[in-house]
Amino acid sequence: MSARGRLGPFSVNQMTVKQLSLPELVRSCRTLGVEHVGLWREPVREYGVEAAAALMRENALGVSTLCRGGFLTAVEPAARREALADNRRAVEEAATLGTDTLVLVSGGLPPGDRDLPGARARIAEALAELGPYAERHGVRLAIEPLHPMYAADRCVVSTLEQALDLAAPFPSHQVGVVVDTYHLWWDDRAAEGIARAGREGRLHSFQLADWITPLPRGVMTGRGQLGDGSVDFGWFAEQVARAGCTGPVEVELFNEELWARDGHEVLAETLRRWHEVLDLPFGGPAANVAKVTAGGVGSAPLPR
Repeated sequence: MSARGRLGPFSVNQMTVKQLSLPELVRSCRTLGVEHVGLWREPVREYGVEAAAALMRENALGVSTLCRGGFLTAVEPAARREALADNRRAVEEAATLGTDTLVLVSGGLPPGDRDLPGARARIAEALAELGPYAERHGVRLAIEPLHPMYAADRCVVSTLEQALDLAAPFPSHQVGVVVDTYHLWWDDRAAEGIARAGREGRLHSFQLADWITPLPRGVMTGRGQLGDGSVDFGWFAEQVARAGCTGPVEVELFNEELWARDGHEVLAETLRRWHEVLDLPFGGPAANVAKVTAGGVGSAPLPR
């Protein structure tokens, strides 16, 4: 079996098909045979955290991650206290939903601030409080480095090396990292970082999205469907599999064109592309794709 063949199962991040309500997403996953989802706090809270947890359990769906905590770079004391309180709530929500991984987007520079090392130091201070809290709830914090274009306003952690250095003072069961192809495809040190994450037991999540150009205005919604852009997914899969990551492989796409389409069809297409770009056998759950494209999901009963 090839290294990439040892990867974990497919997981769809809720934002990939955000046009679907949570019950619709569950129904589509059930029809396709998808067994894992990555959830987002905002739609889950709107539905109700306890209700969402029950919906996942009743339909035998695993929650691969909860997105997102973080935004820990504020300077003003009251803002820092609120950020910590919100992250504690996120940990509790993750535990309720049954996932052991809370993804952290660290936060950008505060207005008027130009001190990147100082911002990263404040993240480290927050982790010292949040790591033990997460452990008590059976949850791991997973620092996600974002592409450098987000450093100013969203995430001062831009490389896997930076994320691992922030995680290093803490046990791996408290703090690890996310490897996201969209954010790391350009980094010629990504292989070293993935190998290090594997050695340290810190590779807590593997996420896929493609890099397409031109980027849209605002750049947040520029994540391409798998296979449409510049990312060498096979290479990433080999590195991550060798590093020992066997958890669900999560596809997380922010794309206005995909959101404008039928969400069930987008999920079916995404599952098919996942098999194609990772060079995996197109069978098992993928065999149910035709049910969606033929309208089978629309006639399926809603989950309880």
